[in-house]
Amino acid sequence: MEWLNKIIQVFRIPELRDKILFVLGVFVVFRLMANIPMPGIDIENLRNFFGQFQVFGLLNVFSGGTLANFSIIMLGLGPYITATIILQLLTMIFPQLEQIYKQEGEAGRRKFNQYGRILTVPLAILQGYAMLTLFQRQGAIGALSPTTVLASIITVAAGCLLLMWLGELITERGIGNGVSLLIFAGIVASVPGSIRETIVKWDSSQLPAYLLFFGMSLLIIAGVVLIHEGRRNIPVSYAKRVRGMKMYGGVSTYLPLNVNPAGVIPIIFALSLMLFPGMIANFLSGAPGLWGSAAQYLGDLFQNQWVYGTLYFILVCLFTYFYTAVTFDPKAIASNLQKMGGFVPGIRPGESTSHFLYYILNRILLIGALFLGGIAVLPSAVGGVTGITSFSFLIGGTSLLIAVSVILETMRQINAQLQMREYDTF
Repeated sequence: MEWLNKIIQVFRIPELRDKILFVLGVFVVFRLMANIPMPGIDIENLRNFFGQFQVFGLLNVFSGGTLANFSIIMLGLGPYITATIILQLLTMIFPQLEQIYKQEGEAGRRKFNQYGRILTVPLAILQGYAMLTLFQRQGAIGALSPTTVLASIITVAAGCLLLMWLGELITERGIGNGVSLLIFAGIVASVPGSIRETIVKWDSSQLPAYLLFFGMSLLIIAGVVLIHEGRRNIPVSYAKRVRGMKMYGGVSTYLPLNVNPAGVIPIIFALSLMLFPGMIANFLSGAPGLWGSAAQYLGDLFQNQWVYGTLYFILVCLFTYFYTAVTFDPKAIASNLQKMGGFVPGIRPGESTSHFLYYILNRILLIGALFLGGIAVLPSAVGGVTGITSFSFLIGGTSLLIAVSVILETMRQINAQLQMREYDTF
């Protein structure tokens, strides 16, 4: 009952209790906005469209149902996340941007975040216009007047910016990362609907399948937690230095390398790339001649679960290596260690340390890449074995990784707050 005692202890501390209640209040506002539809839209026709097309149904699940409701926050935090990823990739091209992000400390991070907010505005406008055009062409919504289109684009862009502001408020006044918590809230919002659907369609003959499904879910979640927390600690020693009458250094520590340093970004990249051919095939499926035949063949090819799963797995593994190469620079780490008088025992400082870090990183990254690829294709595999798809977020994919990482990080921050107050009392 340690967890229950910890919950009681959390709510006994006024400051920590206020932070948690603030986060829960923002969640309520978020879910209310998610159920406010845009004016002039036939919601039932739109939901039928999402039920027919698996591609858009998957995007709707990830957004917490805001897309199927055509709500004022239908874009979610997608434009903001896209803007952040674009800026991180641009640091490889523009040295000035890399200097702001990596070398100017907290002030540079604030400036970098401000650039992300500015870039979110045009991305939200473009994505809102693309969504409206796509839904009109597919017949999900009726023809809209230019005034209605303009008002809808402004509304969904403003909803995205409001959601971004709420996420930053959680980070500032609540506990945990606000953007991650809002994404987590959108993912778990589908749980009550899945439970209701299971109860309505309950069939006692499916009891063994449900038991098998939830048993596999527990094993998979345990594996995700194990890999997410897995680290390879590289020992680092610091040489002794004497300055005046004081001695510095002479201590030993370690450099942690995560087994999964790329997080969920490779799955997001791979999913975006895998959804693109299906969307093109849907657009061109009715075209005459060669284009229509090619689109039909491409659509049938990606409907094959073996082909789709194999390509998905390969792309996730490749993007894991790519994104890690973008965000992790062993040469810079080796250089910083050498400047601070640090070294890996048995390895020469400088270039030899860099090669050693590359060697270790490639070995553990293989495990991380195979793990991410397996998690990405597990929902289809387990769903095919058990025939249960209502709780697919429990068995893999981006949703499970985000949920696990957000829960672990939030618990870590709450424990840190509790320990800090215990030290203050002592």
